[in-house]
Amino acid sequence: MSETTLFLGTVVHCIGDPWDTGAAAIQVIDNGYLAVSNGLVTAVGDASTLQTSELCDCKQIDYRGNYIVPGFIDGHLHYPQTEMMASFGSQLLEWLEKYTFPAEAKFSDQAYAQNAANFFVKELLRNGTTSALVYATVHEQSVDAIFNAASEVNMRLASGKVMMDRHCPENLRDTAASGYESSQRLIERWHGKNRLTYAVTPRFAPTSTDEQLKLAGQLFNDNEGVYLQSHVAENKAEIAWVAELFPWSRSYLDVYDHFGMLGERAVYGHCIYLDDTDLQRLSSSNSVAAFCPTSNLFLGSGLFDLMGARERGINTVLATDVGGGTSFSMLRTADEAYKVTQLAGNTVTPLQLFYEMTMGGAKALTIDHQVGNFSQGKEADFVVLDPKATAVLEQRIDLANTIEEVLFALIVLGDDRCTRATHLMGEVVYTR
Repeated sequence: MSETTLFLGTVVHCIGDPWDTGAAAIQVIDNGYLAVSNGLVTAVGDASTLQTSELCDCKQIDYRGNYIVPGFIDGHLHYPQTEMMASFGSQLLEWLEKYTFPAEAKFSDQAYAQNAANFFVKELLRNGTTSALVYATVHEQSVDAIFNAASEVNMRLASGKVMMDRHCPENLRDTAASGYESSQRLIERWHGKNRLTYAVTPRFAPTSTDEQLKLAGQLFNDNEGVYLQSHVAENKAEIAWVAELFPWSRSYLDVYDHFGMLGERAVYGHCIYLDDTDLQRLSSSNSVAAFCPTSNLFLGSGLFDLMGARERGINTVLATDVGGGTSFSMLRTADEAYKVTQLAGNTVTPLQLFYEMTMGGAKALTIDHQVGNFSQGKEADFVVLDPKATAVLEQRIDLANTIEEVLFALIVLGDDRCTRATHLMGEVVYTR
């Protein structure tokens, strides 16, 4: 019989969807334990019952005084842009030309790519992020690098080679044929290996020809279980450019739809400026909208309507969008998401934000049968959050009377300093 380890602390996770059932969707066990065997959750419960249970002699790791929560899920970010974080402003298209393309050109060097990937994965874990959907660059070796880095720690991660055959520097340009062939090689090399998944990755419609978009759709539909990730309706100038490049299309989203690029596991960053027809199509196709609040605010792109998306039944996932995004922390990202909804005239609750970071993100990415909460048999990816990480946070949480108040304090006042430990499949991979 394999050894079971008990992690002691206040266990908090979603057992339902708070958008539908409110507080009933959250389970809180104040004096709790999380039981893990062979990397999987075997039970959660009240630690006061352990003396009379069959678990009484199991190894224990004491995190009491801290919150044990499912690992955070980041649905859209760019690992090659890590070094570009906090590059001074401007709008999206100028920002790409000035910062993004020069940074991504460096990834033609295998050693450079590997060092960047290793740093990136460490930052995710330091911030309690245990699953992520990640952009690489146009270079095949950039995908090898990020998958190697994730494999080293047994992280659940999806990534893919950027496909880009026009309107970009020559040193970052592939062709429709070479982009397809390189992506197919990477799928065969990495997809389904360990906890890795491939993501077909055309950067966005303006940097791909019709032929490349057609082949991207073909890759997505011909390879079972892969993701497709791209960008849509982030910036008004970008939308006008798409209209010029694809005059036959009804809308920006319609370009992707035309080439078979919508559907379950198709994840589109931003989705700010979509009309009712687009929103209905996003919903009916089971595609996913990635909400990137820190990036949208930093680049002045606009305000995503999270409440409206949820009301239409659209799958949503919260995302940092590093390096347009300004923090690896999903707590900081959730804080900005709250502010965006306030500005949009709505109010998202702390429980809803917690769900978006954990079980909701897992559901949107169709990995909720593997991660997202502590149901028996799920992979034991979790983060231990310290409510005393800063003096201000400790003071606020000492005055909290409900789990809603605790979660809201962690979201508004918390950051990477709150991460006491991060575990993947039960194994500690980061400790403060």
